[in-house]
Amino acid sequence: MAEVPTSTSRFDRRRAQTRSALIAAAQDLLVEGRTGVPIQEVTERADVGIGTFYNHFDSKDALFAAAIESALGQWAESLDAVDDGTTDPAALFARSFRLTGRLHRLEPQLSRVLLTQGHALSKSPDGMGPRARRDIRAAQEAGRFREVDVDRAMVVVTGAMIELGHLLHDRPELDEASTVDGVASDVLVALGLDRTEAERLCAEPLPWVDPTPKIG
Repeated sequence: MAEVPTSTSRFDRRRAQTRSALIAAAQDLLVEGRTGVPIQEVTERADVGIGTFYNHFDSKDALFAAAIESALGQWAESLDAVDDGTTDPAALFARSFRLTGRLHRLEPQLSRVLLTQGHALSKSPDGMGPRARRDIRAAQEAGRFREVDVDRAMVVVTGAMIELGHLLHDRPELDEASTVDGVASDVLVALGLDRTEAERLCAEPLPWVDPTPKIG
């Protein structure tokens, strides 16, 4: 559940806690694929009244949209919190992909919420999608990736990330680091790097990703 700022009033803190509880309940239902449940089931999970629900959201669709937005925002914050001074756009892309892949295990609930969105991950204005597009364009301009339509490139990137997430969830015995880095290397080759260079980038040390923030 999201942390509520201590500087706000008691009323504001309670309101934020209630909204957070509703969003967490909606995220659980997204993971379960049960978005057609009545609002009453959502409020029961959040332990709030139906009247309270409408103090925060106009409809169930608005709640689920907020739940997805919250998950994408946290995913983006995890990526933006990392800055190791890398300027090579191909290296930036590789780092972002490898960190995102690891988040499937570091933040499994967050990952499952995002995996329910499929293609929307590529088109969303937040999360991995816009960052991947930015780095792919920059790497193409720098001659690091071959010139292809960015939407085509995102088919490879998004498809690989979605399948990678499902693979890590379905097979917990797999080593996270080697699996993620192997897929990242394959994606880099598909985007135009030779295998030796792709493996070099995927062998570089990664900055620490704090696994403590939770969705909600």
